[in-house]
Amino acid sequence: MTQPNSQDKNSFLYPRSRYYGKFQPENLVFNANLQEFAQKISYITCLETAGKLSQEEAYQQIRALWKQLKHSKKELGIGVNKEV
Repeated sequence: MTQPNSQDKNSFLYPRSRYYGKFQPENLVFNANLQEFAQKISYITCLETAGKLSQEEAYQQIRALWKQLKHSKKELGIGVNKEV
């Protein structure tokens, strides 16, 4: 039996979509953060649905991830009107 390629495994477990928005470095970084957030939320909800996490544990983990995403958005200056 052959060993699966590490890159193939990572692509399967952590899929990434292309970014189609306005090209700015901070937008690309936030998009990557947003995709990671969505992937982690998916795992947490699956674990909660399967009974591996309690509702409270799932809520606390999702809340912590949301705070991280908000902090990322603020630090990157996304959604702030920038004067030229």
